[in-house]
Amino acid sequence: MSDYDNPYAPASGGQMSGTVTFGDKPKPAGGAAAGDLIKDTTTAGFTADVLQASRDVTVLVDFWAPWCGPCKQLTPVIEKVVRESGGRVKLVKLNIDEHPAIPGQMGIQSIPAVVAFAKGKPVDGFMGALPESQVREFIDRVAGPPAKSSEEEQVEQILAQSREALAEGDVETAARGFGAILQIDQGHVGAITGMAGCMLAAGELDRAEKLLNAIPADSRKDPDIASVFKRLEMAREVAGLGDPVELEARLASNPADHEARLKFAKILNAQGYREAAADELFTIMRKDRQWQDEAARKALLAFFEAWGPMDPATLSARRQLSSLLFS
Repeated sequence: MSDYDNPYAPASGGQMSGTVTFGDKPKPAGGAAAGDLIKDTTTAGFTADVLQASRDVTVLVDFWAPWCGPCKQLTPVIEKVVRESGGRVKLVKLNIDEHPAIPGQMGIQSIPAVVAFAKGKPVDGFMGALPESQVREFIDRVAGPPAKSSEEEQVEQILAQSREALAEGDVETAARGFGAILQIDQGHVGAITGMAGCMLAAGELDRAEKLLNAIPADSRKDPDIASVFKRLEMAREVAGLGDPVELEARLASNPADHEARLKFAKILNAQGYREAAADELFTIMRKDRQWQDEAARKALLAFFEAWGPMDPATLSARRQLSSLLFS
């Protein structure tokens, strides 16, 4: 739900505002222990159950009524998500028919309405019977995402270190790290992708392809995964491009040999010389941008896909490409 659709969303950069008064003799609502995640409250109990409790944990207040059909749809969903939230939030339910003062003071005009309180103040909310996925998103927004386990944190640390090692050319260290993750989780896409990258760096194209084929099709749109698939495709192409020394000799005798320059650029890229590879393609584009149906530009775009959108070489070459195309 966007803030435009959400009457309880905070203003940009701030919290919800408003003054609400409650009974001055609060008492816990019956039927639930103080530590329960889900409970009913009253006008008198609102201060203790919501305002005071929200100083320790985010409290969701569900304004409902027995005659409300959408309320009955939302109740099992929000209760399920709250129970599965790991204690990040509590749910307090208020029957607006029996206790109309508080919803009246807060301007609640339609139900179900859920308002999140933190540090004694309303901070966000939504209206209507949202699906489970959106209720989870709402709780993540007001209470933060679930805490990661020590194992998950360790895997993330190893993954980051392994990716850094691979970027620096330390394939052996990177492979050990990715392998350690795969021993814990054989389907970890980041580790599969990283290990495939190690195999590409070692020239083991068939092993890399076999490993990549284990990645589910719906995950292959991820830029990091698409990058490795593109690099594999390029590595196979480079094997048939010829001897780079011979290509350099052809260019020395004929700088306008765009075919040789295109092949040489692809070989340079395969060898890890990204900036030099891009420079060769820019040389072609400056002399004949339309050559072979813009083959140089298309090759550069393929490089971008293989390098990844945030790679420094991609960012630099994109700037040069924009300058060349729109100058």
